Amino acid sequence: MSFWTLFIIIIAGLIGLVPSGFRRVTVPLVMGEILAGILCGTSGFHILNPADPILQFFSSVGFAMLMFLIGTKLPLRNPDLHGALRHSITALVLALAVACPVALFLSHVTSLHSMPMFLLLLSCSSTAVVMPMVLERKLQGNLVLQITTWVMVADIATVASLPLAMYPNQLPRILLGAVIITAVAYLCMKGLKLFRQSDFGDYYRGLSKERGWALDLRLSLAILFGLSALAMRFGTSILIAGFAAGAIVAVIAHPKRFLKQLTGIAEGFFVPLFFVDLGARLDFTQLFHSPHFLVLTFSIVAGSILVHLIVAKTMRLPSVAGWMAASQQGLPIALVSIGLSTGTLSAGQGAAIIAAMMFLLASAGLGTARLARMLPPPPPDQKDDDPQPPPARTDEQ
Repeated sequence: MSFWTLFIIIIAGLIGLVPSGFRRVTVPLVMGEILAGILCGTSGFHILNPADPILQFFSSVGFAMLMFLIGTKLPLRNPDLHGALRHSITALVLALAVACPVALFLSHVTSLHSMPMFLLLLSCSSTAVVMPMVLERKLQGNLVLQITTWVMVADIATVASLPLAMYPNQLPRILLGAVIITAVAYLCMKGLKLFRQSDFGDYYRGLSKERGWALDLRLSLAILFGLSALAMRFGTSILIAGFAAGAIVAVIAHPKRFLKQLTGIAEGFFVPLFFVDLGARLDFTQLFHSPHFLVLTFSIVAGSILVHLIVAKTMRLPSVAGWMAASQQGLPIALVSIGLSTGTLSAGQGAAIIAAMMFLLASAGLGTARLARMLPPPPPDQKDDDPQPPPARTDEQ
């Protein structure tokens, strides 16, 4: 890896910004960055070498920071959250029950012969997709809370279950690693709270604000990379480590400057690098060379929408709730990233899963737009009290 490679990756990430600026068509930033990586990698001009070990490590850091960002968007400090949790857990259980026969059928008729992977893909949702769209349109009310809580519970459950679905023969080791990471994350959260409440912590955080030390960011990154090291040590995916570190941030209120610093370092370099590298590793030409991969793409799209619409109907929610809850980002990206690195998935299967994710991103955008038309507009003087700004990656530009 060289500075030329870094230059190409940054330029590819900048090119990925262009589709997100289109006025007539909503294109999430992640789609543009993956497409730019496709042009530079295996499916395009072969400018990038995805097998470069240094690039692979930087991409892993970007993956950990992506999971970190997704975790920070969880609405864990919403005071009305607990009242909606029972309803959301019921929706998740129902989604898994509905998805079981569909996953079993698709695992036999498509090229992805894994019922557990299909079960997670068909029942997952994405907080990182739905929350920015909801925040941007300032949607509020009991219906919005039910949808976002359903999405959050499904997001956490499916992402946490992914290593178990991919490595069923390593179940004891994965469970042990997950328990250790969860316990260490809890201790880190308690320690961080004590530090922030102590005179010592207050003094040094004040100096950090005055002198630009970015102390809160450094502490959060230390937690993220420490948990990631534990995950690698115990054979557990770093997605759990990143998610746990992000959840700590979601629980503990941080100043806006911290969120700006975090967004800058993650969205400015590491996360775009991950998406460009992911696109470079995918072989999208196989989607059109083999009908099996196209069948896989549209099976995931149709199956996910069908499952979530059935759940929405059963839970007496409008159909837009199903379209929004069918959104995908974190889980399919994690599945493809891990699957390609371990050889569990082929490049064509990875391309099919990412293509399905892009279709479902668009469906979530349409569902959010319809929900906004259904709800009364917010008062003109209403302000968003959430200290977390919506990420540029998935909101409508």
